[in-house]
Amino acid sequence: MRIACPADCPFLGTNVEYQHKRIGDRLAQERRRWYQEIATQLGERALEIVYVLEALIFRYFHARRDAQDADVLAGIRSLRQSFSPIHIPESITPAFGEELKKEFKALADRQPLDPNLITAALDRMISFIQTFSGGALGSNRYLQGLIGYVTHQHADVAEQLIKQTGVGDRIIIPTSTTLEDSGQAKIGR
Repeated sequence: MRIACPADCPFLGTNVEYQHKRIGDRLAQERRRWYQEIATQLGERALEIVYVLEALIFRYFHARRDAQDADVLAGIRSLRQSFSPIHIPESITPAFGEELKKEFKALADRQPLDPNLITAALDRMISFIQTFSGGALGSNRYLQGLIGYVTHQHADVAEQLIKQTGVGDRIIIPTSTTLEDSGQAKIGR
């Protein structure tokens, strides 16, 4: 039996918040282990790239209930292709991919970026999202988890990201290089 619930239904909102928190807690556990792996294998700079990506993913998708993990993956793949030494023209660039390209261009204008490190970090990000998402067609598990994690464990960061609208605004990066979830972050330009 299927019950139709309007978009402003209070039960729907409560369930979405609950799902975000529940999956966000799971993501936090997986993410912590994954971050340690990245720090060990690729270094702290790669972690900064991942932090920036997660902030951009949250900012772009936080209010899009119909978004899927495939949308995130398509955008990241598009960004990764732009850093590839082999140019393969895309027929249609996803909107999120365009947003990522603009943000990374703005970031590159402020500080040099190593294309090899970026592609390695993007490859790890793609692999992590695919694994966490579970590979189901139409999955949004990663997005729900990220939104829940940022909203519930870093509410101040979520608030700042939601207020941002333009390319190159502010990018959230951690104040310390520890892998602990201290909840502290700084806004960098």
